[in-house]
Amino acid sequence: MAVGKNIHTYHNGAWHKGDLPIMNAADHGSWLGTTVFDGARFWKGMAPDLDLHCQRVNASAEALMITPTVSAEEMEELIWDGLATYDDEAAVYIRPMYWAINGDQSAIVPTSDSTGFAICLEEIPMAPDNAVTTLTTTRFRRPVLDSSVVNAKAGCLYPNNARMLAEARAKGFGNALVCDALGNVAETASANVFMVKDGVLKTPIANGTFLSGITRARHIKNAQADGIEVQETVLQLDDFHEADEVFLTGNMNKITPVSAFDDTQYQTGPITKRLKQLYWDWARSLPKRG
Repeated sequence: MAVGKNIHTYHNGAWHKGDLPIMNAADHGSWLGTTVFDGARFWKGMAPDLDLHCQRVNASAEALMITPTVSAEEMEELIWDGLATYDDEAAVYIRPMYWAINGDQSAIVPTSDSTGFAICLEEIPMAPDNAVTTLTTTRFRRPVLDSSVVNAKAGCLYPNNARMLAEARAKGFGNALVCDALGNVAETASANVFMVKDGVLKTPIANGTFLSGITRARHIKNAQADGIEVQETVLQLDDFHEADEVFLTGNMNKITPVSAFDDTQYQTGPITKRLKQLYWDWARSLPKRG
């Protein structure tokens, strides 16, 4: 399903205009879910941390026993070639992806002799500056590495995220604040989460139950460089009810303020605003295009 418009697809050594069919019905990824992807953003000539996203999709592939076939450096060059067809003002979602094609004699374990690879570029607008979201709880939890490949950005993890979001929306909220198996806050259904209390920026410690995001790490670095105290720590739901500010971070919209967690209300506070400014100041300092 296309989310955006003006799609370009890289497959089998060439760029193609449109939403190209890339998988076969008997591919391992089609029927056993061995797919991984990553997401980066292009906007106003900038593609922040594109190199790290390319590196991570290869690491995700290896976590699912899929053999990466394109180096991160080559992938980055291919993406810049594809982005050359877009205007600098276009907001583009960049999605490199791998899937397994063949399985071994059991059919379950993917083999290393064949890997599918594609890149999808879609125009998807950035969120408006005044965009906010709301949070509620969910009965669903983040899995652990013993039961799921939580160390990868894997397509097979997303049905769990989808039911979290569906539950939150049915309750009239925009997203769900999700706990791990021990009941500690991990992230939301679609993004990493931060809170501010008494001027201190806090975020759940990366404990292996969720993907510690590239954009999350960038905000932490920017905050520390600006003199903001940052704590990666164990957080409970009650901590978020007592917070002064709450916001989400992720590749799609970079930073999204939270205006409510159930009955608790928040304003978009000074640290949230400062981190948004710091992120775009840093991004604008990067070289334009590849």
